[in-house]
Amino acid sequence: MGPNAVSRRVIGSAIKVHNALGAGVLESAYHACLCHQFAEDGLQFQHQVRLPIVYEGVELPAVYRVDFIVEKCLIVEVKCVEKLLPVHSAQLLSYLRLSGYKLGLLINFNVAHLRDGIRRKINGPESEL
Repeated sequence: MGPNAVSRRVIGSAIKVHNALGAGVLESAYHACLCHQFAEDGLQFQHQVRLPIVYEGVELPAVYRVDFIVEKCLIVEVKCVEKLLPVHSAQLLSYLRLSGYKLGLLINFNVAHLRDGIRRKINGPESEL
């Protein structure tokens, strides 16, 4: 399954969680529910994945922590904020560059309709997805 297909499944899982919880609960609650829903939906995932950075030729471990890596091809960052800011997109793009993954989803659960809280970010040409 490629990144685009995985992203569609992840969005479906996130919509189920959002429909059940609504907006305005703690980010940690969305994390816990997404873990459960991903498993229910048969998605392989890792949660709170430590991502090292290489600085001046030295690998510095556990500098960053990615919310989810799904099916070894998609990064998912979860937010529960009033408004997604450019820094949130920059964070996801940095994670994509550092990890080598090509596609990421930024999902803000603090919205009335989840479709308004989803941002898709690509690291590279769309044709590689």
